[in-house]
Amino acid sequence: MLFSLAPLWLFSLLSASAAPTIAPAQAPAKLPPLAWSANRPLTWDDFKARPNTDRLEALTSSTIDAKVGCVDYQFSAQVKAVFTPSESWVRNAARATPALLRHEQLHFDLTELHARLLRQKFSLLKLDCEHLQPAFGNITKAAFLAWQREEARYDQESNHGLNTARQQAWEQQVQQRLVQTQAFALQ
Repeated sequence: MLFSLAPLWLFSLLSASAAPTIAPAQAPAKLPPLAWSANRPLTWDDFKARPNTDRLEALTSSTIDAKVGCVDYQFSAQVKAVFTPSESWVRNAARATPALLRHEQLHFDLTELHARLLRQKFSLLKLDCEHLQPAFGNITKAAFLAWQREEARYDQESNHGLNTARQQAWEQQVQQRLVQTQAFALQ
């Protein structure tokens, strides 16, 4: 038995200026997702989609991919944070600031943080393979809700990265929490 749960959560930075709406272009080819790595931060080259709104300067599409299964009645889970290049975009990479990229990276870092918290939760629970539901569904639903709420709070408090002081505070806080959850990072 194998389950996969990967709801999509999109993140963005509001534009500081009004630009004309760009009509949706033909969808780019589906590219493989990028797994989060401390050694491989995002670059603007990773953002492959075309802008589809005039209100945003960039959009990050990331998710928590959770696959669980039972082998010989032993529960196992694989949870990873992934970035979707074919759904992520930057309006103008040549004009985009390093601060904007840091803001988008922190969305991906928050995804990793919540993937680690879900791994931690799975490591502490003794799930019964014969009665996996509704426990698995309830755990993942709560985890995804907490992640989505924190992502929304991050954008609200940092004003989508435009409030420099709050952006820096979030960067420090998330980095500290990544260190605190290092035991649940993928090797």
